[in-house]
Amino acid sequence: MIVPSAKLMFWTAMVLVPFAFLAAVVPGAAGIACLGIGGLLLVALVDAFVGRQNLGGVGVEIPPVTRMSKDREAKLNLRLQNTGKRSRLVRVGLAWPREIQSPVETLDAQLPADVEWSHLPWSCVPLKRGNYKFDLAYVEIASPIGLWAVRKKVPVQAELRVYPNVLKERNSLAALFLNRGQFGLHAQRQVGKGRDFEKLREYVPGDGYDEIHWKATARRGKPITKVFQIEKTQEVYVIVDASRLSARPASENGTGDPILERFVTAALVLGMAAEKQHDLFGLLTFTNRVERFVRAKNGSAHYNTCRNALYELQPQVVTPDFDEVCTFIRLRLRRRALLIFLTALDDPTIAESFVRNIELLRRQHLVLVNMVPPHGVKPLFTGQNVATTDDLYQELGGHLRWEKLRELQKVLQRRGVRFSLLEQERLCADLVAQYLNIKQRQLL
Repeated sequence: MIVPSAKLMFWTAMVLVPFAFLAAVVPGAAGIACLGIGGLLLVALVDAFVGRQNLGGVGVEIPPVTRMSKDREAKLNLRLQNTGKRSRLVRVGLAWPREIQSPVETLDAQLPADVEWSHLPWSCVPLKRGNYKFDLAYVEIASPIGLWAVRKKVPVQAELRVYPNVLKERNSLAALFLNRGQFGLHAQRQVGKGRDFEKLREYVPGDGYDEIHWKATARRGKPITKVFQIEKTQEVYVIVDASRLSARPASENGTGDPILERFVTAALVLGMAAEKQHDLFGLLTFTNRVERFVRAKNGSAHYNTCRNALYELQPQVVTPDFDEVCTFIRLRLRRRALLIFLTALDDPTIAESFVRNIELLRRQHLVLVNMVPPHGVKPLFTGQNVATTDDLYQELGGHLRWEKLRELQKVLQRRGVRFSLLEQERLCADLVAQYLNIKQRQLL
């Protein structure tokens, strides 16, 4: 594709208008005018032909996979090919999706002489999680005289993976690790003696009779005590609800990211905490069916697998099916595990379905249910902006919904299930605090 440049427009106006005026005013000057206009036309055609030939050796390559984090500045590294190895100025363009913000639409790159490949970093800021693909890149080069801009499309196969941004939670996580569990200078004492057998040792005064290994005592002819240690490889699963209620915005003004965005970030943060505690971390996402299931493991490769399972997760306008989810977990997880549900139970029908189906899991597993309360759901007289009658009724409606959730909390508590309402700003920190508290008290 070839398009006229501003320089061609300028010289066309400078040549065509004067010669046309000359031919109209001066008798016999038509030949000179045609000669001048024809000369410009000939120069423009030759420049266009040579310019098309110069673009033949220019190509663009983009890495097949580029990983970025949401709301963090990143760079897309392009490679420009110059087979002719001549110095030239090239303009490159990409069709950026709306979810990725770029400060410029095109970039200019000066390709040096005697170099076939050149690098061109392109800064951008992803605004939304997901998978984005580039199929085409656009290249433009000026003709030798600069009367034309020669363009072409270059096929590429590039994929941008935008992951959740977990760096915002590092400060709060650092404080939690310093004050709880086995890490930091102020590590707290574990409650209990542990359940995993570690070794045998000779009896010392103060050991209980239930700690004596009677067979070893009979063989050795002296009292032998069993020593236990804290469990190190427990299984922790985060179960993320991506149904219709998770699509509600998390902010109070009704705009911004959905609640699911906080769920995804909290799940990955909890995975980091489980890795620090040497536990096995697993993941399950569901809507009206089970979407993804990642069995509990540990290690950096497994964390990347969980991250890949979450970064494309988007809310769907369907009702969650807890019957299928609980049946799936019951059949797949034979070993006792900590199950952390991130869901919304303020819909009475959904809450009733959850209470009915949680019976399949509560006897075998330790179940925690965490929910971000919708805007306005809070006890009465806790708001500060009650100025009109409408505000009063709105506060009363929020209190009634909050009371329903309190009743649900008592119903689940009688079944051994812990239900918590967590603010979205502190969701990650409170979730990790719950997990470390369970580890400290050896409830699992």
